[in-house]
Amino acid sequence: MFGFTTIKAFHTALQNGQTTCVEAVLFYTKAIAQNAHLNAFLEVYETEAVERAKQLDAAAANGVLAGPLHGVVVGLKDVIAHKGHTLTASSKMLGTFESVYNATVTEKLLAAGAIIIGRQNCDEFAMGSSNENSAYGPVCNAADTNKVSGGSSGGSAVAVQAGLCMISLGSDTGGSVRQPADFCGVVGIKPSYGRISRYGLIAYASSFDQIGIFSTTVEDTALVLEVIAGADEYDSTVSQRPVEPYSSAIVAPEKKYRLAYFKEALNHPSLDAAIQEQTFSFIKSMQAAGHTVEAIDFNLLEYVVPTYYVLTTAEASSNLSRYDGVRFGHRTNKVGIDLTEMYKASRSEGFGEEVKRRILLGTFVLSEGFFDAYFTKAQQVRQLLKQRTDAIFGEYDAILSPTVPSTAFTIGAKSDDPIEMFLADIYTVYPNLVGIPAISIPLFTHPNGMPFGLQLMTRSFDEMNLLQLSAQLMELKP
Repeated sequence: MFGFTTIKAFHTALQNGQTTCVEAVLFYTKAIAQNAHLNAFLEVYETEAVERAKQLDAAAANGVLAGPLHGVVVGLKDVIAHKGHTLTASSKMLGTFESVYNATVTEKLLAAGAIIIGRQNCDEFAMGSSNENSAYGPVCNAADTNKVSGGSSGGSAVAVQAGLCMISLGSDTGGSVRQPADFCGVVGIKPSYGRISRYGLIAYASSFDQIGIFSTTVEDTALVLEVIAGADEYDSTVSQRPVEPYSSAIVAPEKKYRLAYFKEALNHPSLDAAIQEQTFSFIKSMQAAGHTVEAIDFNLLEYVVPTYYVLTTAEASSNLSRYDGVRFGHRTNKVGIDLTEMYKASRSEGFGEEVKRRILLGTFVLSEGFFDAYFTKAQQVRQLLKQRTDAIFGEYDAILSPTVPSTAFTIGAKSDDPIEMFLADIYTVYPNLVGIPAISIPLFTHPNGMPFGLQLMTRSFDEMNLLQLSAQLMELKP
């Protein structure tokens, strides 16, 4: 009988003849069907996945494992290209568009022996903090179906939370992996900018976007990161640094870390009282375990969210200009209109409200007369944040913070207040602005019964320390 705990345990069961890849695929396709009300998957590749599982089982019978992810069942957020499969960014704008090539991460997953089981629901064009902006309906939190899953990678988070696949890949522009991971009680990592190729990822904000990983354990996260990270000739922004052996080194001897937290973050008025209390309690547990954890001043926190939204909406306005009904995307059926009206109608019909809002904001901040006041100023603040971050990591190994100010909220509760929704990103957008890796690890349960996590950040390309620290802190889980 199939049951999943970790990739390592799954491989041991395969080698002992206790299960097969086909059993794993059938287990997950059944689970997806039984949990269709969660709306986590937009499409399931059952026939294709079973056939690939048969091939992998045949290879294993001859003593050959296809790779480090042999038989691992993976879901892809609907912004990651998979050749010959529909790719819509959960938007009417792309409709039934079929990808003509694989994203680099997709190629690496398949080369490592993974089985891709389907594409997962998300906020339209990865824009949102609740997964309520999908053209295909919201994703429900498996812990409480009246609550949001978090966004924009909500379908990917819920798929892991509800046991609908072993691993999911999402994208993180300002917290879109870590925030839903927090809401759903799973591990979610955003690596350093440039650690993973973005080739084949539908762009939202190109200087912020990064592909991230959802899993149930830090160890599985480390293994998947080791597989999909690294140089890529198709992405000029990806780092040429060699990929470290994350999966084997994560069990290194325990190290005592120096950590900082921002006074302004832990005492912010938007932070839920129970989250604050449990975070401070956990800091005491860390200190008791021999780690140094100190409060530091960070007077730039109030500028983080506005800086993020000025820059990302500007980049979105540019990136989404290609969806005009001619080169890409939905074209209106209206007749008797000129070219300009055709553009307007196509984009008005194809894009949802949140995407329209961000395109308009971005177009405004890039417009003549406002460019210097908003975009240029935001770039200057981003540079200040980077300099301050470098200084902090000159003294500390890591920074910790809550991942989100509250637990998952009720579906529809913030739909009429975009500013309140934006402010929910106060802790997660900072690592994207400065390009550092960050992870949300599931440590706590709120008195309301919902899970929440702790965010950890390290200096750029120091994923090794981030994963080792995370593994240690998971051992201190209350």
